[in-house]
Amino acid sequence: MKKLIVAASCALALIAGGASAQERNLRIAFDVPYEPFEYKDENGELTGFEVELAEAMCEEMNANCEFVIQAWDGMIPGLLARKFDLIMSSMSITPERAERVLFSEPYYNTPGGWFARNDFSTDVTDMDAMKGKTVGVQRGTTMDTYVTENMGGIVTIKRYTTADDMVLDLEGERLDAVFVDYPVGEQTILSKEGFKEVGESVKLGEGVGVAMRQRDADLAKEVNAALSTLKEDGTYDEIMKKYFNYDIKM
Repeated sequence: MKKLIVAASCALALIAGGASAQERNLRIAFDVPYEPFEYKDENGELTGFEVELAEAMCEEMNANCEFVIQAWDGMIPGLLARKFDLIMSSMSITPERAERVLFSEPYYNTPGGWFARNDFSTDVTDMDAMKGKTVGVQRGTTMDTYVTENMGGIVTIKRYTTADDMVLDLEGERLDAVFVDYPVGEQTILSKEGFKEVGESVKLGEGVGVAMRQRDADLAKEVNAALSTLKEDGTYDEIMKKYFNYDIKM
């Protein structure tokens, strides 16, 4: 009888261990390219601030993580369809999104920035002057929402699936200005000759969080604990300084 009890206990332990291991297999979605947050380097390897932060977070959680590339407009549908378990791709926390997904505590906050060619001289806050201009945004972002709500009917809004396509149209003079996450504009636009920041940056939303399915409350606690540890032990700052010259930490 004792042998049976021991065997049963071992079996239960193995089952519990297997379930725990299964829960530690996580798929994390990124929208690529979105430099400097997530992009492929010259060797085709996925890298960037959020990619490195996700790697450190997974290590802290003892999780085996698989990274999935997903277009931005399919992020939340893909999460809800269980194609992946987390979104860690500069998703701003908004009340509308919080009705559909569960967010971690915010782990960074950067403003939206206006960028244009050097010959652009219009005040982006002057709606009379902006009338008839063509503005580029990435579809479904808080920048898209901001321009739509504040400039809809005044400017022509062109929406893009990727930031790279938007920058190409700015270079090709098919756009007058773009409104993007400030670090993205800094990396992909200001790094090129002939472009500048126009107007003041605009603080949007409550910061960026990791998005999960509403029922994954336990996972959210693990994510929050891991991110908190990475901030406290200096790992977050170490990663941040590789990609930014300023503090983006909440």
